[in-house]
Amino acid sequence: MKQWKEGKNLQQMKNTKSIGPSLVISIIAISFSAIFVKWSDAPATILSMYRMWFASFFMIPIVLKRKEEFQKIRKKDCFLLFLSGLFLALHFALWFGSLKLTTVASSTIILTLQPIVALTGGFFLFKERTTKSALATMGIAIVGAMMIGWGDFGLGKEAILGDILSFLSVITVVCYLLIGQGTVKKTSHWVYSFCVFIIAAAILTLYNLITDFTFGGYQAHEWGIFILLAIVPTISHVINNWLLNYVNATTISMSILGEPLGATALAVALLGERLVGWQIIGGLLVVLGIFWFLIQQQERVKYEEAS
Repeated sequence: MKQWKEGKNLQQMKNTKSIGPSLVISIIAISFSAIFVKWSDAPATILSMYRMWFASFFMIPIVLKRKEEFQKIRKKDCFLLFLSGLFLALHFALWFGSLKLTTVASSTIILTLQPIVALTGGFFLFKERTTKSALATMGIAIVGAMMIGWGDFGLGKEAILGDILSFLSVITVVCYLLIGQGTVKKTSHWVYSFCVFIIAAAILTLYNLITDFTFGGYQAHEWGIFILLAIVPTISHVINNWLLNYVNATTISMSILGEPLGATALAVALLGERLVGWQIIGGLLVVLGIFWFLIQQQERVKYEEAS
């Protein structure tokens, strides 16, 4: 028994050391999402639907090896999984819709509000507390991220609507993470991810059927984007679901502040979107804020495991 506990503690220590690198990979992967959406002419809900169906399909070989874990899912868990999948479907539909109306910088900049929404939700739902230094790092990163996209605001009615959709997508993704924070610990992150992905895909399919969107007739270019969306940025969601075993939704939301930096840099290189000098300074502030916050969070997790 003692050896088993020691082995478990050793594994937890290894997993703790992986938090930082995993978040970095997650940020890089998610940064490509906006670029892929911009490259596509398909409706936002069609993009979201095929992303979820392909992602679910690619995960089948993995979850088949863990099929016994499905037996651990109870009726109450099924309801929570459905809610999680619903919020994930809403998040993709709203955010992809936002990217159709405004620039990458404008849409992703509003995602910087996610830590504040997550912190508020975590406080009311789980009585989570945070430190003044953590709030300070959040402030630095948020100010920096706002500097990146500020020049792209106010481009017209479509851009304003895109901003509103992006903000609504923030609320839905935080709900998705807050539900997952408790549910994912009852099974593996693989099974949890597969369940919410396939539920989201089914919900989006039903919506597209009701609204009479075209399911086929897309060029090979579009199908390539569907598959890229299912693989590259979806890696980020799987990593984040795994991280919910070790950190809270606020921490993951804080790391996502790196997405505006990565997505904007990619938009400059691949889409020709312009970036002014003070936006570059803002990007540096985002990196500083995230780096500082992650160091504090990793130290806090180590302290809690040791005590």
